[in-house]
Amino acid sequence: MSDLPDRDPRQIRVSDHDRDRTLDTLRSAAEEGRLPMEEFHERLDLLYSARTYADLETITRDLPDRRPQAAPGPSTGRASGFALGFLGGFSRAGRWRAARDFTSVTVWGGGTIDLREAILDGNEIRIRAIAVMGGVGVIVPEDADVEVSGIGIMGGFDHSATGPGRAGGPRIVITGFALWGGVGTRRKKRKTPKATG
Repeated sequence: MSDLPDRDPRQIRVSDHDRDRTLDTLRSAAEEGRLPMEEFHERLDLLYSARTYADLETITRDLPDRRPQAAPGPSTGRASGFALGFLGGFSRAGRWRAARDFTSVTVWGGGTIDLREAILDGNEIRIRAIAVMGGVGVIVPEDADVEVSGIGIMGGFDHSATGPGRAGGPRIVITGFALWGGVGTRRKKRKTPKATG
């Protein structure tokens, strides 16, 4: 009986863990603006039908192999303009740099956008929040001038944070929609450093 030829490792079947790692790469690429949402969803379909390592390789061949940052979100560096919660979650909180136009998408997942300590370009931000069978909470500082104009379709889009702010406070506009999901908005006091002495 002759020896069987060595198997090509690329033809070995992938595990759920391998799919999760590939999903992390796709999420990072979407957050960085490398993948438009339409292409992101196309590659998700390919991901869940993939059987071998060769299949996974074709999905991420043109993308850097990066893992998403752990929550909370980025604290330094370039401005963050996109967040995705797909079958998982995201958090942008603490000291982080926010782009003037920020889009969040949650699909069967959730997220938090906390602007109390965020660094805003020109002291303004426009958030487009999209929640499909998911949810996102937006926390704004009490001194902010806030306008909320999103809609809920078989879901909820909370407008309770809408209202004028105080002189010098940031300008925050929140739009978007919730479909079988929810977008919550609320005002909270800024975190203040503990007194010493």
